[in-house]
Amino acid sequence: MKNNFAQRVITAIIFAIILIGGVFWNPISFFLVFLTVVIVGIYEFFKLSVKGGIKPQIIPGILLGIVIYLSNFLVASSYCEQKIFTAYIPLMILIIINELYREKAKPFTNIAFTIFGAFYVAVPFGLLSYFVFEPIFSENYMPYILLGYFFLIWSSDSGAYIVGSLIGKHKLFERISPKKTWEGFFGGAAFSLLAAYILSLFIKQVSLVDWIVISLLTVVFGTFGDLVESLLKRMVDVKDSGHILPGHGGILDRFDSILISAPIIFIYLLYVLN
Repeated sequence: MKNNFAQRVITAIIFAIILIGGVFWNPISFFLVFLTVVIVGIYEFFKLSVKGGIKPQIIPGILLGIVIYLSNFLVASSYCEQKIFTAYIPLMILIIINELYREKAKPFTNIAFTIFGAFYVAVPFGLLSYFVFEPIFSENYMPYILLGYFFLIWSSDSGAYIVGSLIGKHKLFERISPKKTWEGFFGGAAFSLLAAYILSLFIKQVSLVDWIVISLLTVVFGTFGDLVESLLKRMVDVKDSGHILPGHGGILDRFDSILISAPIIFIYLLYVLN
């Protein structure tokens, strides 16, 4: 138990240094860090799908994910116009046509999981590009809002774990995630709201009220993201999505809160703060 805890702490520290350093350094390091996350995350999704008897097109799916992520980065940083998004169409058509020649069982399920897996992972991380170019659709690189968003997620996760471990009794969604409790959920919300107040003192581009709203959206939809990823793992009866992060599992395990909450926060930033 002690060795596992030490392993988790060391992994978390190294992970945080790489992530924060990559985001803070410059746009290129930001791009490379999350490009790696996208590639590994999609690969993990496809490996889980294979365990469930599905045969996704791994290489074409990863290429589609890369294009989704890259195109959002280029549009957010004002290097390309939004018509670059039309590149998705021929790639998806090629995936459909390619399935004709694979002679695999459940061809339409394979196509669906290939395309969905790419979008499920790449879209949220592609949208993170808009968090760092302030204002949205500007070439000015400002990583502070994104780092604040991560701080909210980590605060929520820590609060949920601490409070849930100490007093958690009422199950939040036992069928999918037996360890999650309502006490942990509200504990995570309290920690996240405290983090929102702290962020408002240092990141003045966002008001306290907006940080509170972003915090609440992050807690609610981050929890849904966690549950959806747990549902995927339960479908194939595995504990972790991968083993790339010792003591923490895979990339999807570490970023599950982002997969659902990032698109919601993007919408809030676009229509409320822009």
